[in-house]
Amino acid sequence: MPQPQHPIRMVVTDIDGTLVKHDRTLAASTIAAAARLRAAGVLLGLVSSRPAHGMDVLLGPLGIDTPRAGFNGGEILDIQNRLLRERTIPEAACRQAVAALEAAGTDVWVFTGGEWLLRNEKAHYIPREQLSISMPWRVVDDFAPFLASVHKVMGTSTAFDLIGRMEREVRGLVGSAAAVHRSQDYYLDVTHPDATKGTASVALAELLGVPMEQVACLGDMPNDLPMFAACGFAIAMGNAPEAVKQHAHALTEDNDSDGWARAIDRYVLPVRGRVKGGSHQRP
Repeated sequence: MPQPQHPIRMVVTDIDGTLVKHDRTLAASTIAAAARLRAAGVLLGLVSSRPAHGMDVLLGPLGIDTPRAGFNGGEILDIQNRLLRERTIPEAACRQAVAALEAAGTDVWVFTGGEWLLRNEKAHYIPREQLSISMPWRVVDDFAPFLASVHKVMGTSTAFDLIGRMEREVRGLVGSAAAVHRSQDYYLDVTHPDATKGTASVALAELLGVPMEQVACLGDMPNDLPMFAACGFAIAMGNAPEAVKQHAHALTEDNDSDGWARAIDRYVLPVRGRVKGGSHQRP
């Protein structure tokens, strides 16, 4: 098995499809593995496309007291819920993205000012998202008055091929003015161009004084790839697409098969406090 070249002092992890099971719950093995990290002095940080407050339910069970990055780094809160960093989408790019997603027939959600705004309260994935983020929504007739200071725009659809096509279309439309990534097969996220899981993981490591070569990360989707590139050791979940796995240093089992805990025990804890020689290669 490949091993990190450097001792790991911090783990940064995605949540949905990675840290939690498909039913959005924490496995007992994950809670136990987080406790083993704490006992070994390894920090644990959360990075997600969820709002930062959408992670609150995980903090207690995992014993997390570190800052957490929501909206792919669009907001970073500390354990006292103080805002440490914030990035909102440039207004022109935000309006372009919303118009394109609505014209394509996706259900559009806008996250701004601590609110989740939508126009279609019968959208397919609302119950799933509310289960994840524990946040109410508000129906509006028009997004236009709310697009000056937005953390994230989401396009959602049960047509996965449509989400894939809109990822390319919106990215081509807004260019470098926004970051455009799929967080699930059915979700397309638009955030500030510097709000990616890569910049978010770097920010968390800087806040905690950990060099990036001593940070391991876990993820499963294309929006995790900037994090894979930024961290010293990247681990892809077994449920990740092949295109994501190809960018990881190592693989683990899927998120319903104790994959997160197995990765911690296989790759992180064995090298805690000692340096492995040689270089690691991505499979």
